[in-house]
Amino acid sequence: MQGNLKGRSFHDTDTDEYAIAVADTGSMNEAARSLFIAQPSLSASIRELEQEIGIELFKRTSRGVLATPEGEEFLGYARQVTEQYRLLESRYIEKKNIRRKFSVSMQHYSFAVHAFVEMVRQFGMEEYEFEVHETRTWEVMENVKDGRSEIGILYLNDFNRKVLTKLFKENGLEFHPLFDCGIYVYIWKGHPLAECPSIGLKELEGYPCLAFDQGKYNSFYFAEEVLSTYEYKQLIRANDRATMLNLMRGLNGYTLCSGIICEELNGSDYCAVPLKRGKASPEETMTIGYICRRGSAVSVPGQRYLEEIGKYRTVQ
Repeated sequence: MQGNLKGRSFHDTDTDEYAIAVADTGSMNEAARSLFIAQPSLSASIRELEQEIGIELFKRTSRGVLATPEGEEFLGYARQVTEQYRLLESRYIEKKNIRRKFSVSMQHYSFAVHAFVEMVRQFGMEEYEFEVHETRTWEVMENVKDGRSEIGILYLNDFNRKVLTKLFKENGLEFHPLFDCGIYVYIWKGHPLAECPSIGLKELEGYPCLAFDQGKYNSFYFAEEVLSTYEYKQLIRANDRATMLNLMRGLNGYTLCSGIICEELNGSDYCAVPLKRGKASPEETMTIGYICRRGSAVSVPGQRYLEEIGKYRTVQ
């Protein structure tokens, strides 16, 4: 990030909070109201902050006040600084015994949710406040970049690796691989093809392929399913895992996944059948891993969470 951050001290958190409020509301007027200060005073504080750090944080558009790319990067750090300052203030100045936070974002993986459950069980709820976000690929990256989540769980393969790695670098993120896995067809056990030793794409043409909707970032590279460029004869997009499971039962739908089954959360009515290799589906590998902010240390609950996910390395 260009600009001058030298000399900024942690007591500058008021102006950082002003910038965060503007970003969250998308409006100077709304931000001023939420902060209980006059709008001209807020605008002046933002201008002073921009002059101090040497970058433009916001642009006024027809949709309101939007953060610039440099502003987004600054806000990611500002959120972390203000959160840490509140922790210091509460614990050492106000003498409060407040709980620390741990948050993780992930693509729609039941095994990643189950690993979170196991981690929370080990830590309990007395010292930590936990958050889990099962969401779209772009939002996984945004949450980690902005400091809303410490860790983001997603996958890379030969198709999306170059594009996503470039985005990680541009957004100050690092990808760390956890394990590799093959490609499976995920269906319910009552599906006509459920007993097959393997299933080819040709055999699946009579059934709807199910894919997670990626919203305005509905690029092939952000797809949570491999072979996203294949021309499926039937395709249904959904935005949550419960709906996916219902469509599998109701319409004999299927999705392409890592093959890691988590019966503890999804129940025992579903199975993963190896995808048959062919011209349209050459040998493919998914690398499951996590992203974090570049150079950041993983917290104790984060380390335990990754240990729990690592247990699935052999469950395929």
